[in-house]
Amino acid sequence: MIPVIATTNSATNVEADAIVLGVEQDRPLRGSTAAVDAATNGLISRLIAQGEISAKRLSLTSLLAPAGIKAAQVVIVGLGQPSGDDGALAYKSAAAAAKLLAAKPRKSVAFFLDVGPKSLAIAGALNGCVGQDLYRAEKKITPFEQILWADVDERSLREGSILGHAIQDTRRWINEPANQIFPESLAAECVRLGKTCGFEVEVWDEKRLKQERCGALLAVSAGSDQPPCLVIMRYRGGPNSRAPLGLVGKGVTFDSGGLSLKTSESMVDMKCDMAGAATVMGAMQAIALLKLPTNVVGLIGCVENMVSGRSFKLGDVLTARNGRTIEVLNTDAEGRLVLADVLDVARQEKCSHLVDLATLTGACVVALGRYVAGVMTNNQAWCDRVLAAARQAGEDAWQLPMFADFDDHIKSDVADIKNIGDGRWGGAITAAKFLEQFVGDTPWTHIDIAGPSFLERPLAWVDAGASGALVRTLVRLVAELGAES
Repeated sequence: MIPVIATTNSATNVEADAIVLGVEQDRPLRGSTAAVDAATNGLISRLIAQGEISAKRLSLTSLLAPAGIKAAQVVIVGLGQPSGDDGALAYKSAAAAAKLLAAKPRKSVAFFLDVGPKSLAIAGALNGCVGQDLYRAEKKITPFEQILWADVDERSLREGSILGHAIQDTRRWINEPANQIFPESLAAECVRLGKTCGFEVEVWDEKRLKQERCGALLAVSAGSDQPPCLVIMRYRGGPNSRAPLGLVGKGVTFDSGGLSLKTSESMVDMKCDMAGAATVMGAMQAIALLKLPTNVVGLIGCVENMVSGRSFKLGDVLTARNGRTIEVLNTDAEGRLVLADVLDVARQEKCSHLVDLATLTGACVVALGRYVAGVMTNNQAWCDRVLAAARQAGEDAWQLPMFADFDDHIKSDVADIKNIGDGRWGGAITAAKFLEQFVGDTPWTHIDIAGPSFLERPLAWVDAGASGALVRTLVRLVAELGAES
């Protein structure tokens, strides 16, 4: 775990391997950046005038051994022009600078960034210096031994550290290969979290799942030698009389597609199909350590979708926990079957509101691209709260419609519903319409994170692989709900 330490030293004499400064577009230098400019006889100003340093958003310039200051390296981050997305800029600007500096081992890096919420910037710095190369002998990205942060209060320092490490853990769980993270090991991680963070954990094994009539989830797991499980994490930070918020995650630890077998190209990253579960786990970790004053229940359904003589088949009819019958027309549309039963268990927990997260459909990526989460709901007021939390946390999410006409697309001739829609059109919405069958009247928002949760290529502010998307949003949402209690 990388320690984050507050420092009051000036940028010109701080004892660190490197310092990070920011410059704004069409604005004069200020604060620590102005101080370093003065100490280096106007070096930064001259390089800006010559076009060598850009203030364009997330541009990076590295200066080596500038005379007049103690640090051997200065990284200058372009902050662009002030806008309404301070959360996104705070996280990404710190992360981008950290990622650049993490290309080689460093003992300490000091950040003098005056941008957006400091807690988000600290979380970004912690994640910029961590990559997906968990098993490389020679790391491409090397975490710093410590991070120093200037002009930060203790609350922001604590919140940023907790949030940043929770996102790191979320990314690690997703990046781990399927021979390391499988249903039982993921459940064991939840048990460990409960002990270290202070919340109750209940694990339903295969026997209990059968007793609970979780026929949809069990069908998905039937082809695997890894037994399924369902994990319930209960955090009680508010009064017992207050109904909890339910956070539900899809935990398909590997998805071969089942008998509707994926191609090798499509299957290679399917260790990431448990990103929804990992996101819920990371959020629960941060919520508990921050001691947010409300009640939250996190539920994840953990399965492998594999191929064997026991695999569920096209044309099978399943009975979900709530009694709905489901015709299976594609075994690669398995995540919604898992969530169907987990959402019904969440209703049993008497949750006041529900949010589910899942790498559910490629259709959502087609609709919104790789970096935007799709949001669908049965309650507009609740969806507005979720979207507001995403904006404040600096994460991109966009609402898709849930018109009643889409209900017809999942009607079956032989069962109550079928697990795919009619043809390829509106696939993200028909998947959400399927899930809607299992939430009843509970205000519910579904977030499809198939795009932003796992990146095919590195970005300026994050390595390829797991991004930890939406952990910040969930924590912000719970914090807002807690502030109302």
